Amino acid sequence: MEAAQKDPSRFAELYEGNFERVYAYVAHRVGNRDEAQDLTAEVFHQALANLGKFQWRGLPFAAWLIRIASNAIVDRWKRTARERGNPATKELAASDISPEEIEYCAKLFRLVATLPADQRRVIEMRFAQQRSIREIAKDLGRTGGAIKQLQFRGLESLRSQLDVSPRKGTASKSANKMGRLNG
Repeated sequence: MEAAQKDPSRFAELYEGNFERVYAYVAHRVGNRDEAQDLTAEVFHQALANLGKFQWRGLPFAAWLIRIASNAIVDRWKRTARERGNPATKELAASDISPEEIEYCAKLFRLVATLPADQRRVIEMRFAQQRSIREIAKDLGRTGGAIKQLQFRGLESLRSQLDVSPRKGTASKSANKMGRLNG
């Protein structure tokens, strides 16, 4: 952290170490991949611009980034509400997402990236892009059954890596929050 404050070119290390955590938080809150990517970029841009103002107060650097993300999300929602002529609602208040949920979501994003290419592509198309089995099958030139099988294998792999029993539903519940992974 101090190195990046003295030399902003070292910010890349902070970015790499915190990207997944921030993206998971933002994606969980906004539920839209494009908006999550835009907001995550905005968070790191603001963090870099204000790096000199960061003061160590016993909390991890990631907590500062999550606060920036929370403020960016609320600002975006308020701006959108104003543009549409809708007053801001209570939904725009700070989220009650826990640090454990943020870490879980970040871990899930890392694990999806380790899936075999076909499974990863189906999981991303199905849950991040929220596309139907039929749309994915058409785009990939496969049958609906083949897509369902790839989805099933990908989800089973994620469940096993997350060390959660499918019967408990914990992985499914959290994955559902991250884009309806059970769909």
